[in-house]
Amino acid sequence: MKNLRSRFERFCLRNQRKGIPNLMLYVTVGSAIVYLISQFTQSSTLYSVLEFNRSLILQGQVWRLFSYVFTGTSGNFVLALISLYCYYSLGRAVEARWGTFRFNLFYFTGIILMDVFAMIFASPSFMLFWSDGVPVLFPADTYYTGMVTWLNLSLLIAFSTLYPDTHFLFFFIIPVKAWIFALIYLGLILFNVWNLSYPVFCFPHNLFPLIALANYFLFFGKDVANLIPLSWRVKARRTGGFHKPQPKTGPIPFHSGQKAQTQAPYHHRCTVCGRTDVSNPELEFRYCSKCNGYYCYCEDHINNHTHIQ
Repeated sequence: MKNLRSRFERFCLRNQRKGIPNLMLYVTVGSAIVYLISQFTQSSTLYSVLEFNRSLILQGQVWRLFSYVFTGTSGNFVLALISLYCYYSLGRAVEARWGTFRFNLFYFTGIILMDVFAMIFASPSFMLFWSDGVPVLFPADTYYTGMVTWLNLSLLIAFSTLYPDTHFLFFFIIPVKAWIFALIYLGLILFNVWNLSYPVFCFPHNLFPLIALANYFLFFGKDVANLIPLSWRVKARRTGGFHKPQPKTGPIPFHSGQKAQTQAPYHHRCTVCGRTDVSNPELEFRYCSKCNGYYCYCEDHINNHTHIQ
C-alpha cells in the first residue's frame, strides 16, 4: 500500500502541470453567473436545468452529471459572495500545494463518486421525512442539491490538512485555526449521517457526506494526521512509547590531532526537526518538489514547512 501511494505521488509530480489550471476560478465564476441570473430574473429555471436529476439524466441530459456544481450558491447576496470567494481561495491554495493535475484529480474524483452514488441509490420521485412527528413528502431531487455542498466541504478539510495553522476569522472577529474548523465540519458530517431525526427512509441518502469524506481519505491516507497539531502528535508519540531516543554513539577517536570523519548512520533526515529513519523508523520521509534543492522532510513536516528558495 505504501509503495502504491508513493507511485501515485510520483505520477502526480510528473504530471503536475497538466489539467485545467485554476479550476476553482471557473467553478466559482460559473456559480456566480448562475446565481446572478436567477436573482435578476427571480426564477429558478436555470437551477432546474443544471441540477442533478437522475430521471432526466437517464433520458439523455447527461450534462447534469457535472453542471450541478454550479448550483450550490443561493440565499443572501453578501453571504453568497463570501462563500464563493472562500471556495475559490481554498481551491487556489490546495492547487498551489499539490499542482494542477492532482487538484483536478481530487475535485473530479469527488464529482464522479457523488454521481455514481446518486445514480445507483437515487430514490423514487418523493422522499419521506418526519417533522415534529408528522410525515412530510417532498421531491427527492431537491435532496441532491446538497451534493455540491458536501463536495466543497471536502475541499475545506483538504485545505485544513495541508495548512492546519492557517487562521480563519470566525464571525469576521474571532481567529480560529483551520484544523479546528475542519474538526467542526467533520462533526457536522457525522451529525448529518447519524441524525436521529432522519427516518430510515432517508437511507442511503444520508450517506452523501461520507462519499465526500471517502474522496478526502482516498487522497490523503495517513496524512489526515496533519489535522492534529504537531505538538500533540509529538507528545502522543513520547507518552505512547513511539518516540525512540537518538542512538548513542561511542567516543570519537582522534588520529594525528584530527577528528575521524564518520558516515551518517541514516538515509533520510528531516530538514525541520532533524529526526531520521534510524531514530524514528516508524516515520515516512519524502522530498519536497517545491523547495529549491534536495530537501528531505518527515511526514509531520512535508506539508507543514516553509519552502526553501
